[in-house]
Amino acid sequence: MTHHYEGSCHCGAIKFAYDGEEITQGLRCTCSICRRKGALMSTEAIPVEALKIEANPDDIGLYQFGSKVARHYFCKHCGIYTHNEMLRIPGHCRVNLGCIDSIDTGDMEVTVFDGKNLL
Repeated sequence: MTHHYEGSCHCGAIKFAYDGEEITQGLRCTCSICRRKGALMSTEAIPVEALKIEANPDDIGLYQFGSKVARHYFCKHCGIYTHNEMLRIPGHCRVNLGCIDSIDTGDMEVTVFDGKNLL
């Protein structure tokens, strides 16, 4: 069964929506940027075209490093990291589960991905 999810940054300048699998757990990556952000990400790799972003392009910040394949997006106003385009699965992204109001990440099961030792 497909579920509909909507999320946003803190100030609401960036909003997103997608239909995907039920969110029952989160993903935490140990790579240098993810470890520092501390975000709990969706386990589902969402096709980029399935993630609907509603925002003024000038409000969306982009950070890249290393190979510059992965794209890390954040709000230029409130600084909240909303989603990324993945290094390992180009053309797919993950969303920050903390941006989805209908999800309680406090007691969520977490899968850890060893991104630190991947590269």
